[in-house]
Amino acid sequence: MKKEVIAICIIIVVAIIASVILLYPKPPISIDDLKKEAKSTFKLYSPAFEYGGSIPVKYTCKGDDTSIPLSWEGYPDDTKSFLIIMYDPDAPSGTFIHWIVYNIPPNVNSLPEGIAKESRIEGLCCQGVNDFGRIGYGGPCPPPGPKHRYFIIIFALDSMLDISGSVKLNDVLSAAKGHVLAYAEYMGKFGLPTM
Repeated sequence: MKKEVIAICIIIVVAIIASVILLYPKPPISIDDLKKEAKSTFKLYSPAFEYGGSIPVKYTCKGDDTSIPLSWEGYPDDTKSFLIIMYDPDAPSGTFIHWIVYNIPPNVNSLPEGIAKESRIEGLCCQGVNDFGRIGYGGPCPPPGPKHRYFIIIFALDSMLDISGSVKLNDVLSAAKGHVLAYAEYMGKFGLPTM
């Protein structure tokens, strides 16, 4: 009788633990999680605007919606690839992803403006799906009101990312977890006047 009661208790405890795991899954990996992994920082900049300055209209939905030129330096020598994410933390519905660029080779230290909106650009990079639902760059396009901040973060990784297809933010964050050597960050602002 005692053995049966113990066995039933063990089954109940296991069932409770399994239920908790299923009902409360581990939260997805965030950009901040990857930043915390970094052992150092390096420098990212754009010749198009100063850090914290206004993003020129040509790089937004009100202009040509062409990608922003970027350059970086001072990254670790053992970098095997770079990952770039551009996002708007001020979007009304929460953080909005504007650009995902990954598997940039370690011998590349800049991206010109106007990168083609293709999933793979031979010798240069791969691009994921932004929150507009399109591959490649989607420029700032906030609702009328105060200016939004647009952060561009680049991660130096110790490997290429083994992902393909319609890659989204969670895919690159999961693949990059455990591979971050360093990061750099840049920020610009853009807003539309209220009517």
